[in-house]
Amino acid sequence: MAHHATPLLLLAAAVALAGCAGLPDERLAREALKNGDSATAEQNFRQLADLGYADAAVGLADLQVASGDPAQLQKAEQTYRQAMDQSPRAKARLGKLLARKTELSQAERRETAQLLEESFAAGEESSLLPLVMLYLQYPQDFPSVDVPARIAKWRAEGHTQAELAQIVFYRTQGTYDQHLDEIEQICTRNLALADLCYIELATVYQKQGNTDAQQKLLDGLMAGYHAGRIPAQRVDSVAVVLADADLGKPDEGKARELLDEVAPAYPASWVSLAKLLYEYPELGDTEQMLGYLEKGRAANLPQAELLQGRLYYEGKLVPLDPKKAEQHLQKAATSQPQADYLLGQLYLRGYLGEIDPDKALSHLLSAARSGQINADFALGQMYVQGKGVQRNLVNAYVFSQLALPKNTPQALELAQQVEQQLAPADRARAEQLLREERQVRGSSAQGAAQMQAMQTQ
Repeated sequence: MAHHATPLLLLAAAVALAGCAGLPDERLAREALKNGDSATAEQNFRQLADLGYADAAVGLADLQVASGDPAQLQKAEQTYRQAMDQSPRAKARLGKLLARKTELSQAERRETAQLLEESFAAGEESSLLPLVMLYLQYPQDFPSVDVPARIAKWRAEGHTQAELAQIVFYRTQGTYDQHLDEIEQICTRNLALADLCYIELATVYQKQGNTDAQQKLLDGLMAGYHAGRIPAQRVDSVAVVLADADLGKPDEGKARELLDEVAPAYPASWVSLAKLLYEYPELGDTEQMLGYLEKGRAANLPQAELLQGRLYYEGKLVPLDPKKAEQHLQKAATSQPQADYLLGQLYLRGYLGEIDPDKALSHLLSAARSGQINADFALGQMYVQGKGVQRNLVNAYVFSQLALPKNTPQALELAQQVEQQLAPADRARAEQLLREERQVRGSSAQGAAQMQAMQTQ
């Protein structure tokens, strides 16, 4: 009878050949990970994964995802796929990784939904929220899914993630402000289970101008952070809410206090501090801001490259330097849609010496499909003016319509101008292309931007 080697037998063979001193240890890997020693963690996870341990393979792929490097993300996808038949957790992680992609084919969207549905049914609660977001972002692919009814059912069954999904639903439908009391109730009762609720409650209190409740929330947030229960990322996100003037009266001073507290242990907060000084110059000087960005860039954070490139692009706080702007923005463009938008503008306006319409079109389209509605407006202008490209009113119609949620006089004027000039014979073709472009994106550019923001959180 043929016998297949089990992971246990393989491990025993490894011990016999290498001795106990070289034995990979998943407990050691997770302890190393907790202490920030990713090299030791990766070494142990990789050895165990090679021996066939699915949980170790998931740990290895998680490290690859955490790197943020596109090549490592591809390796993570392969690693999750190899482990998913043995591990619902691998299936859930793969589904969430695919859901993060900015451009999914219809087949990929359906595969992602299946992975998340199956892993959730197998007990992976973390699959529920990305599944709801996928259904909301691509309703045309799942016409039989009644998202509000599914959320109501899951809430009745007591799933915490369904409570959060209800908030996501309000955000995407533009009805968040009409449900502030309910959102407060949901997050108050789930605060100990879902630290994402600190962000939602901070938003609610900011919109309500409820400073007493906000201060009590911040006291609890920092107590949890110092006790190790709440990650620095949540503190950073709450600080961003406090500084957001669109949500109510900002408290930029308190935001800086929070960021100063966590930045030494969480490099992304150096970038948040730089952004804070960019938006509120009275909090510090340009040298401080550049110092924060230097620390962010030293940690290989694309957000730092984006802001550094933007500074050189604008030429307000530092000398205008299109070449340096291009260098920094190119480093950021792999994960920051706004970098693509700014690169598109660099090439479209000829800041580097001459107009490069091909590069402009490529970067602006990538930015638009990632939720940068300003890129849609720029594309609409590009085609109606024939700036660097052949004038094309059909394309201008598509992008000017997609730019309407920008809701500015300029966007409205552009859309009206194109509609008036578009020949009746071209109208049907323009409408068809608009439908196809919306289907590629799955939702409006504004909705896609909201989805990206929530997936990041």
